[in-house]
Formats: sequence, C-alpha cells, structure tokens
Amino acid sequence: MTSPSYRLFVYGSLLSGFRHPAYQYISDYFHLIGPAQVRGVLFDMGEFPAAIPVTGDQFIKGELYELKNQDEFGWAIAQLDDYEGVHGEMGEIALYRRDLVSVFCNGDSSDAWVYWYNGDVTGHPIIPSGDVLEYRNSKNSQ
Repeated sequence: MTSPSYRLFVYGSLLSGFRHPAYQYISDYFHLIGPAQVRGVLFDMGEFPAAIPVTGDQFIKGELYELKNQDEFGWAIAQLDDYEGVHGEMGEIALYRRDLVSVFCNGDSSDAWVYWYNGDVTGHPIIPSGDVLEYRNSKNSQ
C-alpha cells in the first residue's frame, strides 16, 4: 500500500475543472484518485478560495491526487508550497500552511496534504456548498 503522505487534496485553482495553468503541474506529477472531501469551510476571497479547517460536519469538495513518483516528493511538494505561498517573504505571514488531514474518497478515509488559508477571512462570504467550481459557475451565470 502506498503511504498516504504522498497524497494531496485540492479544492481551488489546482482542480482539474478550474482550468488554471497550474493544473498542468498537478497532472504531470500526480494522478487523480477521485472526487473527495475534507472537513472545512470555504471562503470567497475574491481572486481565490480560502479553506479553514473545522471539526464539525461541514465539508469542502475537491479532488484527491497521489504522487506518481514517490522519489520526487520533496521536489514536487516544494513547488506546490511555493505556488501556495507557504513560505512568506521575510516579515510576512505565510498565505497558506500545509497540513495532513483525513480525506474522504470513494467511501474510504485516508490522510493527505491540504493547503489551509493562514489569514483572516472576516467579512468574506462563505461558499455554502463547499464546492468552488459550482460556486464560481453559479456566480458567473448571474
């Protein structure tokens, strides 16, 4: 069995359906396991979604991926850390932090990395469905 630490849960611009240029990186280094969800609340920050962990029964919908070549983990995750702003500039707070969480996929639970927003979400709207693509599509059709 593959170590769950080689898995990644994505919910925003790295989703296959988001059509962001960064998805090419994901598709080169990771393979899609399937649709998945984690406990959390999703916020609309304008240019990007922000996920905050919760212990209750609120879920963020996304996709679960697994690294294709485990020997590339350090390099692959470092590229994603840079993209997500995990290492802030000197004197700045990092935009996101990477944590291992329980991910629910295909009726099973496993651990995977997720990027949680590290800033203040006060005043930003919650995405009630927890699904950024559904939210973005409904917002664009209004």
